[in-house]
Amino acid sequence: MGEATRYRWLLHVDLDQFQVSVERRRRRDLVGRAVIVGGDGDPTRARQVVTCASYEARDRGVRAGMPMRVAGKKAPDAVFLPLDMAAYEAASTTVMDVLRRFGDAIEVWGWDEAYLGIDDRGIDERGIDGRGIDDRTGPSAHTLDEIVEVAQTIRRTVLAETGLACCVGVSDNKQRAKAATGFAKHAIREPGATDEARIFVLDETNWSALMDSRPCRDLWSVGSRTAAKLAAAGIDTVAQLVATDRDELIAMFGPHQGTWLYVLSRGGGDDGISSEPSIAKSHSKAKTFDTDLTDYDDLLAAVHALTREVLDQVVAEGRMPFRVGLTVRTATFFTRTKTRKMSEPSTEFASIISVASALLDAFEVDRPIRLMAVRLELLDP
Repeated sequence: MGEATRYRWLLHVDLDQFQVSVERRRRRDLVGRAVIVGGDGDPTRARQVVTCASYEARDRGVRAGMPMRVAGKKAPDAVFLPLDMAAYEAASTTVMDVLRRFGDAIEVWGWDEAYLGIDDRGIDERGIDGRGIDDRTGPSAHTLDEIVEVAQTIRRTVLAETGLACCVGVSDNKQRAKAATGFAKHAIREPGATDEARIFVLDETNWSALMDSRPCRDLWSVGSRTAAKLAAAGIDTVAQLVATDRDELIAMFGPHQGTWLYVLSRGGGDDGISSEPSIAKSHSKAKTFDTDLTDYDDLLAAVHALTREVLDQVVAEGRMPFRVGLTVRTATFFTRTKTRKMSEPSTEFASIISVASALLDAFEVDRPIRLMAVRLELLDP
C-alpha cells in the first residue's frame, strides 16, 4: 500500500444507528420504537449480544456488546430483530457509492463510516510539490463555509438516495473529525434540533473550549487501560493531559504513545487518506455454542462446519490459505489458540481439515467449551 495522501479537510461520515436504520427503512412501523438488533433476535437465548440499539433503547441503558438477555430485561417491550448481514452489506455498499461522488478520496471504515479527503496538501496551486506546506492558499482551495456546504450536500444526498441519515464531522484531521461527529450526534438529539445540526465543525478555534473539560477517555484511541494509567498519575481531563510535559508522558508510555497523547490532546492527528483497499491477511469464523460442548465428536463436527464456512469465503475471494489456526474458549472464558502451517498452500478442504483436526487433538479439552473459531491465514494476492 502506498503512502496516504494528506488533505486540508477531512470529513467523517457516520450513519446513525445503522443496522436499526436499515431495518426501519423496510419496516416503517419500527420508527420511534425501541429496536434492538443482535444474534437471531431472541432475547431469551444465552450467549447472544446486541450489535445495534436504537436511541430509544439506548435511553433505557441498552448498549452494543451487551448480552441480549440483559437487554431484554432493560427494555422488555423493545422489538428484537435478528442480524441480516446481506441487507446491511448491500445498504453500506450503496452509501459508499454515493460518497465516492464527493471529495478527492474516500477511506471506508466498516459498514457505517468513512472519511473523505478534500484539498490535497501535497500539491500547491502551481502544481509544485508542497509537502511540508501546512495549508493550501491557492484559488482552488475550499473555504470552511464551502466545506460545510459540501457536508450538508452529502447528508442530503445520502438521505435522499438511500433513506439513511448520517452525521458529518468536519476538521483538519481524522481524530478531530471523528470527535466532531460525536458532537453532531449529541446535537441532533436536543429538543428542536434541525437536520442542519448533523454537521459539526471542530478545529483549533473551538477544540480547547469543547474538549478541555472532558475525560481523556473521550479522545479517540484512548482506551480504558490508557485512561486508567493516566488517572493513576492524576491526569483525568484533556486539559490536565495538555498541561502534562511531553517527557513525562514518554516516561509513562514510551516515545510513540507518549508523543501521540501529547499531540492528540492538543487536537492534532492524522490528515492522510488512503483510498487503496486493505488486503486481509486472514479470515476466520467463530461460533458461540448455545450449550457448552464436552463430547469430542461434537467438537470435531464444529471444527468441520467452521472450516467449511471460512474456506467458502476464502475461495470466493480467490485467496490461498497457507496456515490454519484454531481457538477454543472454555466455559470459564479461558481462551487458547494454536496455529500450524500447512505442508503446502491449498484450498482443498481435505488438506485444511486435516490440519484443523490435528490442532483440536493438540488441545487438552478438560473443560466445557463455549466457543470455537477457525482462522485461515492467506498468501498475499
